[in-house]
Amino acid sequence: LAMLRRGLLSCLSRVGVALVLVCCSLSLLYVITCSPHTDDPLSGPLLPRPGPLGYQALLQEREEQHRQHISSLKKQIAQLKEALQERGERVKGSPEKAGDRGVGTGTIEERSHTDLQDFLRSQLSRAEVHSGVRLPSEYSVVPFESFTLQRVYQLEMGLTRHPEEKPVRKDRRDEISEVLESALQTLNTPNRDRVASKVYSTADFIEGIARTEKDKGTLYDLSFRGEQPQQFRRLVLFRPFGPLMKVSDERVQTQNTIINIILPLSHRADKFRHFMHNFREVCIKQDRRVHLTVVYFGRDQMNDIKGMLENTSRELNFRNFTLIQLNEEFSRGRGLDVGARAWKGGNVLLFFCDVDIIFTSDFLNTCRLNTQPGKKVFYPVLFSQYNPAVIYGSREHVPPIEQQLVIKKDTGFWRDFGFGMTCQYRSDFINIGGFDVDIKGWGGEDVHLYRKYLHSNLLVIRAPSRGLFHLWHEKHCADELPPDQYKMCMQSKAMNEASHGQLGMLLFRHEIEAHLRKQKQRGASKKA
Repeated sequence: LAMLRRGLLSCLSRVGVALVLVCCSLSLLYVITCSPHTDDPLSGPLLPRPGPLGYQALLQEREEQHRQHISSLKKQIAQLKEALQERGERVKGSPEKAGDRGVGTGTIEERSHTDLQDFLRSQLSRAEVHSGVRLPSEYSVVPFESFTLQRVYQLEMGLTRHPEEKPVRKDRRDEISEVLESALQTLNTPNRDRVASKVYSTADFIEGIARTEKDKGTLYDLSFRGEQPQQFRRLVLFRPFGPLMKVSDERVQTQNTIINIILPLSHRADKFRHFMHNFREVCIKQDRRVHLTVVYFGRDQMNDIKGMLENTSRELNFRNFTLIQLNEEFSRGRGLDVGARAWKGGNVLLFFCDVDIIFTSDFLNTCRLNTQPGKKVFYPVLFSQYNPAVIYGSREHVPPIEQQLVIKKDTGFWRDFGFGMTCQYRSDFINIGGFDVDIKGWGGEDVHLYRKYLHSNLLVIRAPSRGLFHLWHEKHCADELPPDQYKMCMQSKAMNEASHGQLGMLLFRHEIEAHLRKQKQRGASKKA
């Protein structure tokens, strides 16, 4: 029995060992059979492979990329179709337009719609719209035009008033240079019809004429010396204007914008009485958003000035006055500088004025709309009145002042050489350095301040103002003035008297009277 029991155990152990060996063999066979194979001999069996979820995410990513690419292609196709249609319309209409203008057709490189928009935006960014540019002098300023629904107020010949002059304005110089450069490039480019046998340069340019239609463009007609004697090359170029672009659209609130009118004064109590009459009617009865600062030099007539201010305050219940007395020689720049710095109520809008100035309530609003602290200052061009006795024939026929404020050729002129009347915020005036207080007497201080603004990055608004008038008064140029100031004073005196035609009538009045006498005598002899 014991022998049988040992044999059974030995048999069971062998069977167990055999089963273990079989299981190990099967496990090894499974591993060898199911392991992934690779063609790369350096790749090992342990490199990770994406499972089913990884392959699905990769497919979705690729599908989204293709979808975006298809969408981009569709947009490009739509843009190309639109550009192609636009080009077709231009090509179709170009012969008729060229025939209407009388200008020969040529090959013009077309811009795509996107390039056109980029070009127009670059033109806008180059223009003096959002901010000012540094300018060398007052002669470089491009003046604005002012207009209403019925009228346009514009400067005829500009500040220089010379029949022949160099193009002092930078925009004009750049325009001529660009036109000549484009013309020379065209002349020196050979084409199928003509082989260039001469290289043209600016020395071959003879003359050109240009005309601008403000709603269409500028036409340039240029003449060059040709390849043979008595032969010329004539080139016509046209610069079309682009469509209007909206720059800004904003609401401007002016109900709380107070204007501090700074008035330097010495003597002239009678003129101040006329000024206060206009101040009552316009500033107190109509606008009521003003403050008057009078800077008076000396003691003579001081009580008269003070009495007029007190009477106005008492009668109209208006107390926005400041009277400053300076016991020193009159200096307009000094008076304006003291008046501007005397204000302690924050950043106020300043209007530098003179006693012989008349303005309307519309001008006060124009002053508010054309100024912005840190960005814009307003230099209006006022309308200067001629001598009323010359305009209306004699002093007896001169109407009231209100009826004299008429903008016509024979009643006055745009005083485009004057820079004394200006609207600007106090902060800009202080930051720019104020007036040159060393200048004494008449003239000069306003030009210095004007040039300071031109040399800054502030936008200078220079435009004729239909609500700002300079009343005529006889001008005396003191002998004590330096030669340059005396010359400026005399030029201003000559300009103020009358128009060219009226001065001619005064100059030849003796001949005119003699002619009338002869006509009268001839008429009498015929009757006899």
